[in-house]
Amino acid sequence: MESLSVRITEHDIAAYKRDGVVCLRGVIGLDWITLMRAAIDAAMFAPGPFAEEYADAAGGGRFFGDLDVWRRQPDFRRFVMESPAAEIAGRIMQARSATFFYDQLLVKEGGTPNRTPWHQDQPYWAVSGRQVVSIWTPFDPVPEDISVEYVAGSHTWPEHNPHNFLDGSPYRGTDLPPLPDIESERDRHRIVRFAMQPGDCLVFQAMIVHGAPGNPYPGRRRALATRWLGDDARYHKRKGQVAIPTVDPGLEDGERYSGASYPAVWKVGA
Repeated sequence: MESLSVRITEHDIAAYKRDGVVCLRGVIGLDWITLMRAAIDAAMFAPGPFAEEYADAAGGGRFFGDLDVWRRQPDFRRFVMESPAAEIAGRIMQARSATFFYDQLLVKEGGTPNRTPWHQDQPYWAVSGRQVVSIWTPFDPVPEDISVEYVAGSHTWPEHNPHNFLDGSPYRGTDLPPLPDIESERDRHRIVRFAMQPGDCLVFQAMIVHGAPGNPYPGRRRALATRWLGDDARYHKRKGQVAIPTVDPGLEDGERYSGASYPAVWKVGA
């Protein structure tokens, strides 16, 4: 496994703690970029059972998503188990270990007007704890104006009700309040976004509010989000509708995720 111990600074960790998100530059090697570009094409050619098309067909373009690709595509599994992602997650969280939770492939083709709606990740998931992060890795250049956008500091907000990306319908039975209409009140928030190149990645806390514009450009925007759990993360049997895990993990409320389906990929000193 690649080591990047000298490539994450105290400034990076401080930015993550303050804003809930940090952009790391040049931490994913070219070999991984090349491998995953081909792997993504293969995955889109043979979608899994949780694959979805988020774009409105009448609007043009394509916004493709799929989950748990690592379970069926060996190169995705290799990226999870051998790339720097696990160490990045563990060190940014300042955890003693980083346990893999799941992966999500997100591809916005050129000419796709559909936004990724504003949302928090963790309310979709059966997970409690603060050491819960996503690493969003692009495999194409991402101009700043189509980058993922984050409401800086919103990782300290309480949970809000998730919505289905396909039709915008709220999740059922959660008893969580609706998220404020961020788009209509953008001037009330400090919204951050980053121009990115392949090799960069975004690391963000699972409670931060984020979304993304459409992609009006000719080029694709291929990205993989890997989700990671630290020391305090536990299985949380939520009330109402839950999206992730996609299958029953067989855990009691409050148990740690572990085993072959949720491997501890990185540990301090390992």
